[in-house]
Amino acid sequence: MGSMEVQEIATVPQTPEPKQPEPKQSNLNAEHLPWLQVAFQLRGSVIPTVLPRVFFYATLGIVVSVLDYFNSPVALPILGSIIPNVVFNLVLGLLLVFRTNTAYERFWEGRKCVETLIVAVRNLSRHLRSVSVQSPIEREEQALALRLLGVFAIVTKQHLRREPIAPELAPLIRQAQLPQTPDTPMSLEITLWISDYLQRQQQQHRLHMSQLTAMNELLDHLVAAFSGCERVLTTPMPIAYAIHLKQLMLIYCLSLPFQIVADLGWWTGLVAALVSFTLLGLEEIGIEIENPFGHDLNDLPLDEICADLRQHVERLIPTPTGLAPENIDLIPRNHG
Repeated sequence: MGSMEVQEIATVPQTPEPKQPEPKQSNLNAEHLPWLQVAFQLRGSVIPTVLPRVFFYATLGIVVSVLDYFNSPVALPILGSIIPNVVFNLVLGLLLVFRTNTAYERFWEGRKCVETLIVAVRNLSRHLRSVSVQSPIEREEQALALRLLGVFAIVTKQHLRREPIAPELAPLIRQAQLPQTPDTPMSLEITLWISDYLQRQQQQHRLHMSQLTAMNELLDHLVAAFSGCERVLTTPMPIAYAIHLKQLMLIYCLSLPFQIVADLGWWTGLVAALVSFTLLGLEEIGIEIENPFGHDLNDLPLDEICADLRQHVERLIPTPTGLAPENIDLIPRNHG
């Protein structure tokens, strides 16, 4: 966790090229598409998720219509004074609105934490680049510190997605001698390594105390952003609230065909499908956006963000060989 050995710097094993993430359509781009194209777009919508339940309520409506056609006593006018009741509708509507708003607050909080991480990485990489180093070993150590900032974003993304550390990052992790323990996330190990690196630079009089203080504050911002993302990920919706909302929706959707069949007849199944699609869709939107760190179209574009940060820190690394920064891989190669 401390200083980096000369042998470790000089003998980094060759690793394959890191895979670039496939670009995905963002929500912002979708808003600029033609209105009808967005309205009938399945990718990113909740239709595939709610469709089986919508078909169930539509089928129930059709069955009730058939029974009513054969004069079975399925029409229950008493439900007409219960289901459309103002209090019942108000409670159900408020629960759905609160569910969606709470989920969007979690989404927006996750976006703000990611933005804090982006700003801290860019500012800290700029400060690290300003450290005056002379020997090749010191330049390698500075380059490693910069690259670890890009790695910080990647391992944070993988931690939030419950994914293992990518094999392409293993050489850098070994080079920095970072311990891989299940109790401490790799993101925090990287901040400890950079903190030790900054402390050594200050002890060798390459950093003023004011510079060290400013960089440590940026490290604190990285830890705060990481912790904020964890808070969004690990704070569940209260189970009692989720249960009660689903119970009310179940009562409403199951009772609706019996209440409207006397007036609508064969249209009961269609109306039941439309009403259930509206209610189930609102609930599913809340479920979809409450975790913004996944791979879905409605999640934050973390792959693109991490790729941009990697390119940013790579451009800051000195290239004494004369190669353009964009031609230097994130993973150092052993050309010996």
